[in-house]
Amino acid sequence: MSYKRSIAVQVPAKVNLQLSVGGRRDDGFHELASIYLAVSCFDSVTLTPAEELRVTVSGAGAGAVPADESNIAAQAVKLLAEERGIHPGVHVHLDKRIPVQGGMAGGSADAAGALVGCNALWNLGISRQGLVSLGAELGSDVPFSVLGGAAYGSGRGERLTSLPTGVTYHWVFATADFGLSTPEVFAEQERRRRDAGLPWAADAIPSPRMSQKLVDALVDGNIAALAEGLSNDLEPVAMSMRPELARTFKAGTSAGALAGILCGSGATVGFLVSDRREAETVAEQLLASGTCTSAHIAHGPVPGPEAEEAITNGESS
Repeated sequence: MSYKRSIAVQVPAKVNLQLSVGGRRDDGFHELASIYLAVSCFDSVTLTPAEELRVTVSGAGAGAVPADESNIAAQAVKLLAEERGIHPGVHVHLDKRIPVQGGMAGGSADAAGALVGCNALWNLGISRQGLVSLGAELGSDVPFSVLGGAAYGSGRGERLTSLPTGVTYHWVFATADFGLSTPEVFAEQERRRRDAGLPWAADAIPSPRMSQKLVDALVDGNIAALAEGLSNDLEPVAMSMRPELARTFKAGTSAGALAGILCGSGATVGFLVSDRREAETVAEQLLASGTCTSAHIAHGPVPGPEAEEAITNGESS
């Protein structure tokens, strides 16, 4: 039985404490102001040398994740290989624990894990900031998935400024038995703006700005002010598309959560709670309410992904 070097990377999910959406740009993206927080719900990305690039997927929602070169993690491998003139012969295995199509950047996390992991596997020595810059070529959330912690994102979300935080924040994430497509949610928001006779193009709408009150609350560890300041412009749009989300919000806040917020474009709802014990109570009551399929307890901020060497059976690749 032969063994070969393999790299494993644990990559955190994210929640947007603020997601303010401006107009659509000429490149199809929207101007955003986003405050990101990395939380302790992780996908595992394992990279093993192989003859050719291939992808396998396990875990919750694996059937909805492409197991071929269209997967964003595979695209990350190819991007890094092309950048350095390397053959992209890697077996990428994704163990999914971040909700799929849940707005918590599971796909972006996988891409970030592939970048960090291949950087170690191939001994490239690319800096964290260098990987952040490469991530911007793959998707708007990939740079933050590489960075981790807490950060303010502008542009389409890829221009990042790290933020200090005062305390650890506790969360419960309630997953739905359906997903929401990010492009469809943005398209619906634009349709609503057009129907209301409002401007929708980036050059006709002021660029959204970071909420200084929310940043101050985050930095100071003021959980009450943080709860009050949570905001997501896509929330009313997603709730109009899937009205049952309102029941999830009501169940979480009735169970004692300080506030709820839609994660990204949905369909996961994040509930900010006072501490770990309260998180357990809220999670239990959310499950009992029947308004979600699972309830994940997590905390944040957590650091960005780090590569660790692992040993795998060479015959499996």
